[in-house]
Amino acid sequence: MGLTAGIVGLPNVGKSTLFNAITKSKALSANYPFATIEPNVGYVEIKDERLDKLVELYHPKSTVYTSFSFTDIAGLVKGASLGEGLGNQFLSHIRDCDAICQVVRCFDDGDIIHVSGKVDPIFDIETINLELGYADLDVIEKRIGKIEKKAQLKVDKDAITEYNILLKSKEILNQGGAIRDLPLSKEEKELVKGYNFLTIKPMIYVMNVSEDDINEDNEYVLRVREFAKKTNTKCVKICAKIEEELCELDDEEREMFLKDFGIKETGLDQLVREAYDTLGLATYFTAGEKECKAWTFKKGMKAPECAGIIHSDFEKGFIRAEVIAYEDFKTYGTVLKAKEAGKMRSEGKEYVFQDGDIVLFRFNN
Repeated sequence: MGLTAGIVGLPNVGKSTLFNAITKSKALSANYPFATIEPNVGYVEIKDERLDKLVELYHPKSTVYTSFSFTDIAGLVKGASLGEGLGNQFLSHIRDCDAICQVVRCFDDGDIIHVSGKVDPIFDIETINLELGYADLDVIEKRIGKIEKKAQLKVDKDAITEYNILLKSKEILNQGGAIRDLPLSKEEKELVKGYNFLTIKPMIYVMNVSEDDINEDNEYVLRVREFAKKTNTKCVKICAKIEEELCELDDEEREMFLKDFGIKETGLDQLVREAYDTLGLATYFTAGEKECKAWTFKKGMKAPECAGIIHSDFEKGFIRAEVIAYEDFKTYGTVLKAKEAGKMRSEGKEYVFQDGDIVLFRFNN
């Protein structure tokens, strides 16, 4: 199970620079609109010190970190939902993503043009959000026209439920909100899933600042944080230029670089953590001499479902999961010592997996 996050924003806000840093690739980054036409996709290994500790113990032949993909989507402009700029081509790329990372320019630089002629992060955010909302409204209007009569006749329960959800969605979008802000039930979420609405996807604002503002919030950043509070949207402050430089350094040089800037954690590390949290993801581990591996799962998943992430046969033939919490492993130093201390639990089908669980699955072939 992987994370797919789309990097969006107006032209020339730093999307491709950030993408280069994330993937250590060299996506085209240029000082003109639509430098990115086809979406660049990069896969990222998520380093995890917990897995590193297991590797130190087992010295496995293979080590596999969790990974997810970032898609660098071309700069949207006002009117994209109507085909302006490169239009609906890019809205379709966003539909394939699980989450949206909206890069917002929070720095002044006379040498880098801005599509609207001035730096105004709130205007940028509202422009992108409106275009995503317009695209969803178009989908809603078309669908309502097909099911309205059936719903009004009240002969089809699903049609009634779907119609009411669409009306609620239409109302909140017309008010400038997003479908993600609606308190939908589990049944309602299942019904709207097929529409792949853009504004139902989790959003993170990525505030791109200059090197001078990496340690203190400038006026632009403060405005974005205040704006984000209103919709409970997560924010991450980064300097895409610094992140791009960091990705070229080895571990020792990177540590020195961060120390010089007074940074404890890279912006990318923060972005990964916030993306995982936003999507409700967590990690469990399998460990042995052949392989130590991290696996991504959805919070709330039970043991058989987590076993199925490895292989469908594991889920079908699930017997039990032998589990040690990572903190117990860390306390006792080895899996064996933690087991001897009674910290290994035998969990059945109703066990809800926790982040950091170290697991051995027992199943019937």
